[in-house]
Amino acid sequence: MKWIAIFALAALCGGCATVTRGSTEQIQILSEPPGADARTSMGYVCVTPCTLQVGRKDEFTVTISKPGFETAQVPVNTKVSGKGGAAVAGNVIIGGLIGLGVDASTGAGLDHDPNPVSVDLVPVKPASRAVRPKPSKQPPPREKNVPEG
Repeated sequence: MKWIAIFALAALCGGCATVTRGSTEQIQILSEPPGADARTSMGYVCVTPCTLQVGRKDEFTVTISKPGFETAQVPVNTKVSGKGGAAVAGNVIIGGLIGLGVDASTGAGLDHDPNPVSVDLVPVKPASRAVRPKPSKQPPPREKNVPEG
């Protein structure tokens, strides 16, 4: 009877991380100043501050732009999460090889880094102009007649 309970538990834990964490994650994108256009290399677009829902396995770049500011790019990578790693390890301990395969294929044991994506936009420096002297509005001074002598 004890073995039946263990196998039932293993069957229920098939894809523990996928069940407990899901195969998507919300990524928050922030900018200072707010109101910038954020565009990912996967085609998602929003205006900061905003939140996007992406697949846990997806790695991408966020490009943040706003008129009057330099464009910033931030790569967003994946890393093994402590919580996700524990759930995946639970599959190995209990013997849920199917669950381990499901978690690996969905990326359920991964988190995105950085999250939130936060950028301080840098103002564009105005182009330097050559300084020219301003023409004088006064007529040039007249020469005085000096007697020769």
